[in-house]
Formats: sequence, C-alpha cells, structure tokens
Amino acid sequence: MSFNIFETLAAACIVLLLGFFIVKKVKFLQDYNIPEPVVGGFLVAIILYALYLTMGLSFKFDVALQTAMMLFFFTSIGLSADFARLKKGGKPLLVFVTITGVFILLQNVFGIAIAKILDINPAYGLIAGSITLTGGHGTGAAWAESLTNIFQIEGAMELAMACATYGLVMGGLIGGPVAKALIKKSKIKPSNTVELHEQPIETFESPLSKRRISVRNMIETLTMMSLALALGLFLYEQAKGTWIELPNFVWCLFVGVVIRNAVAHFSNYIVNEHAIDILGNTGLYLFLTIAIMSLQLWQLQGLATQVLVILILQTVLLIAFARFVTYKFMGSDYDAIVLSAGHCGFGLGATPTAVANMQAITDRYGPSHKAFLIVPMVGAFFVDIINNVFIKLFVSFLS
Repeated sequence: MSFNIFETLAAACIVLLLGFFIVKKVKFLQDYNIPEPVVGGFLVAIILYALYLTMGLSFKFDVALQTAMMLFFFTSIGLSADFARLKKGGKPLLVFVTITGVFILLQNVFGIAIAKILDINPAYGLIAGSITLTGGHGTGAAWAESLTNIFQIEGAMELAMACATYGLVMGGLIGGPVAKALIKKSKIKPSNTVELHEQPIETFESPLSKRRISVRNMIETLTMMSLALALGLFLYEQAKGTWIELPNFVWCLFVGVVIRNAVAHFSNYIVNEHAIDILGNTGLYLFLTIAIMSLQLWQLQGLATQVLVILILQTVLLIAFARFVTYKFMGSDYDAIVLSAGHCGFGLGATPTAVANMQAITDRYGPSHKAFLIVPMVGAFFVDIINNVFIKLFVSFLS
C-alpha cells in the first residue's frame, strides 16, 4: 500500500501526536528522555512489521516529504548560525570535532577487529562501523556498490540499510538513558518549566516554549529558507562528481549560514529566531517520525548473527565513550551531559536524532546553549567530511 505526500503527512502527524501522548503517560519514557518521534514512529514500525509477517501487507510512505523535512531542518540550522554567536563555540567546538573524529576512527577499528575475531570478511566490520552508524542510510547506500566491487561481498546494500536502520533506532533510544545516568551522578534536578519557557532561548533548545511570531515574520523566514533550499540544491547538483561533492543537506545548511550572516552584515533586519525555531523543529519532528515509522524492520531479519554481534558491541562502545570520554573532555558539567546525549544520536543514528535527544533533556532540565551551538554544526557538516576521509583510508587499507 502506497501513501502519497498528503497521506504521508497526515499519517506522520497522527503518529507524532501518538508519541507525545505515550511519553506524557509513561513515566519511564519521561525519566529516560526518549524523544516523542522515536516512541511514536518505532511503535508504528513494529505494528507494520506485525502486519507484514501475519498478512503480507507492506506500506510505502512518500520519500519526498521525508527528504523535504530533513532539508528544512538543516536549512534552519544554517539560518540560526550567526557568526557572532558561533565565535562562542571556540575551543569547545574544536574539542568536540576532535572527539567526534577519534570516535569515528575507533568505530572502524573496533568493527574490523570484531569481524576478524568472528572470522568474517573485515569489510563487514567496516559496514557495521562508521559507514552506516555515523554515516546513516545515505552514506551506507553510497558506499555499498563500491564495497561490493572491491571486496566481492554479497548483499552489501541490504546489509548497509539494515545496519543503518538499527543505528537510527538505537541512536534515539540510548541518548536519554546515558544522560539520565550522568544527571543522576551529577545530582541535577529538573528545572521549573514555566520559568524556563519564559526565559530567552536559543533556537531548538526548548521546542515547547511560547513563540513570538506573526504571519509576516513567518513568511520572511520561509522566504529565506526557500531561497537557501533552492540555491543549496542547485549547488549540490553542480558539485556532483567533483572533489567538493557533499550531501544535499550540507549545501542547504551552508547556504543558510551565508544568507543569515549576509542579512545581518548588510542590513538592519533582525532575523526572527522563533520563526526559524518553529519551522526547523516542525521539519525535525516530521522527518524523524516518517523515517522511523517507514523502517522496514524485516530487513533486520537478514542480519547475519556475526554482524548483529558487531552492532550490539558498537552500541556498548558508544555508550561507554559518551559517558567516559565525551562527558569528561567536554567539561563534566550539564552542557557535557547534553553533548553526550547528542553524540549518542549521531554516533549511531543521525543529526536530527541527536537534536531530538538533546531537546528531550533540555525541555526538562534546562537549556544548554553550548550543546545546541556545537552538535548541529558538527553533526551536519564536520562529521560527513571526517567520516568520508576515514572510510576511504580504511577501504584502501583493507583492499
């Protein structure tokens, strides 16, 4: 059964509302800060999986809407990136980039090592490493054909999609518990949500707080976003096959940064952060919901036992790394806790998952300006560059 764009939108909204309802009613999900899109989307994915097994029914949602919502989210990150504010990232930004790079290196070394211990082709350890976990479905699909040709392995595409699916789900599930353990260790108490929402906020930090927007500034913001999307996708097409080829969302984010700072530098116009926040969070929540409820969980049946062992151990590795390395080197404070949850999101899943993880925490315990300044930029831009460099190095080493 196929859903068109409007049917997909309606289904995603209903599933997302279901996620909000369940999280509100289930204390366990609140305590461990599990994001609403993950809860609603995964529950529906399980239901659809059951229908597939018992009745042979499969559901296909409109991919174009999912892609559009992802691009909306990343473009909004670009438009919120004021250079004057980015300077505040300073040393912590560089430290987090370094930590991210170290983990990507470790992720691949660990995956290959476990594959050799299990006596399977080391290329499988690379697939169950940063290619699909840090890289996600896009990077997995992009490298699958090359890995098939270079290492003569079968089912690389299906395996890559299954590994990325596992990572997307687990990235949204482990961030909250990791943060919960660190919060308990630090003895941090939940903030008064009323007081929190009345304070000035940074974009994306508190998705449930009140907004000061009007039709005019919403249209003005939508104009900037649409221009960034159009130009970003144009540059993406032009860069295909060249040395500067990057994912489409990176180009949209980059153009958003340029537009935001050009407007700030050459005019007196004040960009409405709240309008960016509304549009960006709407894109984030809908993208995650559609992505997770669209997961074909029966693909996981095809995972070889050995590869599943690698994925489980990779999950344990990230939990330990986030708790003892990311947390420590980012300052061992509340900001470090939120950053650790974010690292869990894009270390296994994707940047939107990282942001959703952090939102679930900050909405309850208070804002973290540092985390919401660093994670979206690192997860959306630096990670892809670093990851692809390491992937090429490891492929060359193994071949």
